[in-house]
Amino acid sequence: MKAIKAIGVIPARYGSTRFPAKMLADLCGKPLVVRTVERVRQARSLSEVLLATDDERIAEAARAENIPAVLTRADHPSGTDRIAEAVSGTDADIVVNIQGDEPFMDASLIDALVERMAASPEVEMATAATPIRDAAELHAPSVVKVVCGLGGRALYFSRSLIPFARDVAPETLLDRELYLRHLGIYAYRRDFLLKLVSHPPHLLEETEKLEQLRALALGATIAVLKTDQPAPGVDTPADLDAARKFYQARTGESK
Repeated sequence: MKAIKAIGVIPARYGSTRFPAKMLADLCGKPLVVRTVERVRQARSLSEVLLATDDERIAEAARAENIPAVLTRADHPSGTDRIAEAVSGTDADIVVNIQGDEPFMDASLIDALVERMAASPEVEMATAATPIRDAAELHAPSVVKVVCGLGGRALYFSRSLIPFARDVAPETLLDRELYLRHLGIYAYRRDFLLKLVSHPPHLLEETEKLEQLRALALGATIAVLKTDQPAPGVDTPADLDAARKFYQARTGESK
């Protein structure tokens, strides 16, 4: 039987509304995106980690650290489209999409996603979620929720509170792990990824501004793995300051 080949791809744009040039921001001596790649490379299941970017400055920073970088078109509407271009000529079976601003990504979660895909041929995609334990997150549109059926198959993703609690306050259900926060990491079968980006956005996707709804609209099976609350990513300059302290505390560096 042919061994399954999995590669990790990190989409990295230079432009950012909240944090311009975020991917090149210094995180204890190296660019943020380089720190993310270093973390992702700890995953045992990945044969290769690529950087897919629209900017030569990011590509140069990656190559300086011996990180393969693919320069993609600048007009991609999403990171999914960007990684699809980057892997279109590869022989990968499974593609894992990891956000470039996640320098503390749990490598074992990447391995778990790949293992699930390898063990379940009927699954076109796999992603992750963590139980919501903070009542403030329940109604926050920035927190994407997912509901799952038997076997952890995704039924729907939404920025609204799902499922709706008819007779009780949703806060009283937090200890039952009913509400799940979706995490932005995806594993795709390469062929399905290319199929996904060949279709125009679905009305559900356009309404909620959630790309994964296009996959559900196409009838895809998306497996959702539960995981503990991950270390926070970097969305703002304040997050970067926190990430530096976290990194220093974990490595013992004072830089």
